[in-house]
Order: sequence, then C-alpha cells, then structure tokens
Amino acid sequence: MPLHDWRDDRGWESVHLPWLAQLLDWIQPRLPAGYRAYLGSVPALTIDTPNGRPDVSVRQWTPPAEPIPSASPSPENEPDMEAVATFTLDAQHAVHIDLHGQLIAAIEVVSPRNKDRPAARERYLGRYAGYLRQGIHLLLVDVLPRPAGFSFADALATSLGFEQAPCPTPCAVSYRVGGTVPEGTILALWHRAFQVGQPLSTIPLALDTQQIIVVDLEHTYREASRRAYLE
Repeated sequence: MPLHDWRDDRGWESVHLPWLAQLLDWIQPRLPAGYRAYLGSVPALTIDTPNGRPDVSVRQWTPPAEPIPSASPSPENEPDMEAVATFTLDAQHAVHIDLHGQLIAAIEVVSPRNKDRPAARERYLGRYAGYLRQGIHLLLVDVLPRPAGFSFADALATSLGFEQAPCPTPCAVSYRVGGTVPEGTILALWHRAFQVGQPLSTIPLALDTQQIIVVDLEHTYREASRRAYLE
C-alpha cells in the first residue's frame, strides 16, 4: 500500500485507530512469555502510571448493612463557578507493552492535533521524551508532513541532548533505552524515511537491550487503509 499524501489530513481519524489496532494484532502473538500488549488512552499526565492501574491496593471489603445515602443537591453543594477552559480532553491512544505490570515499550502514531499548534508540539514532545527518560523504549510513527519543517524526531534529539542527522517527516524512529554512562543514557535508534506513493518498511521495536520485535509498518498500514476504505 503506497503511503497516502497526508498533507490533506481529512480521513486520518478513520485510519489512525485501525492502524493502532493492526499494530497491536501484529505485536501481540510475537511477544515473549510474560509480556502483554494493550491499546489504551494515554493522557499526558498519566505517564507516571503507565500500566493503567491505580497506585493503590484494592482489597475485598464487607459492605455496610444499610446503604450510605448520597448527598442531595442543595445550594451549598453547587459549584462556586463554571468556566470554559482553553484545553480539550486528550483521548489520544497508543499501543503499550508491559512485563509483569511494568510498562517497557510503547508505539505512538502521531495525529494532526499532536503538532498543529506550538503548545501541542511542546506538550507531546514532553510526553514522548517522558517515555525515554523513564527507560521506556519508544516507536514513534509520523506520516504527516505538516507543519512543514517540524519533526518530533529532531525535536526529541534537541530535547534529550544528542546529535543526529535530520529526520524530516514522513518517517518512523524507534528508540532503545540502554544503560547509563557518566555522560548520560545510551540510546540506540532505528530511523526509517518514507515517501508518498511508496510502501512503508519494517522497523524494530526494542523490548530490552537484547530482544526486539520487527514491526511491519507496511502490512499494518495496508490493513488499516483497507478497513478505512482508502485503497
């Protein structure tokens, strides 16, 4: 399936979620024992609780004999004010892979809203860098050429303080987080450049410093496009 020209991003949402689902289906049967992949919502502020579980213990308890009545509406229980804030709820999804409940790798497919404004670019750059700073391997896929001249791969290199050749979009970059050295943390990268009208490629996703899964972006994109009737 040749890569579509996503300068016109109408129809992207019909591809985005099916592509993530296809990536999940590709990865799940290829995981070693003990690993688990899942698709979920990942608001930026939940990066510190990556496995989607509450950071509390949940135990069985005996309910009271009589139900506790809920508070009835009254003037003193009304909000002091209501306002319209200038943010929208983030329903962004990603593929997460964990091992015994600990997030170890993630796949993020960039959407237009991730980088359509400077504030959005800063927010999502912080999230992608947050994975790596916590030792989580990351596969970042961006087939959207707008805004011209901006690349999360380049911004990540600047943010994390390492040099690399320019990685313009459309592209995919996979990061393996290794051990620490006196100068910082060792990162290994796989970079794949794409061209409109040409098939995508495969790219490794690290599970640790020794194990990888080879992700077939072409197969998963083709299946997602077929389901979105973009063939």
